Amino acid sequence: MIVVRIIMNVLPEKQKELVQTLLSMIGSMEKEAGCLSYALFCNIEDKNLLNLLEEWQTRKDLDHHLRSEMFGVLLGTKSLLNEPHGIHIYTIHQSEGMEAVHTARGKEHDRA
Repeated sequence: MIVVRIIMNVLPEKQKELVQTLLSMIGSMEKEAGCLSYALFCNIEDKNLLNLLEEWQTRKDLDHHLRSEMFGVLLGTKSLLNEPHGIHIYTIHQSEGMEAVHTARGKEHDRA
């Protein structure tokens, strides 16, 4: 799985415009081949600090997305930001679930 985190420090007067643009992309994004999820998060202490989190099945799927017109629209939002997009791409080879939490907390027998 590939995870992409895009950090956007938006100009205060452009926050609503950027959020509306990103939210309008959700439906199309989720239909792209290999897209597992697409979510927008707002920092609880600073509403102008946004994080876009994308999950992709394969690097090939992500690369196709990075070449897409839709990603071009995202890059075009740079005029709404205080600084360039912070783009971080993570390749995940293994993931764990609640079992890891139970094990770490010593609750192997208590799964409630």
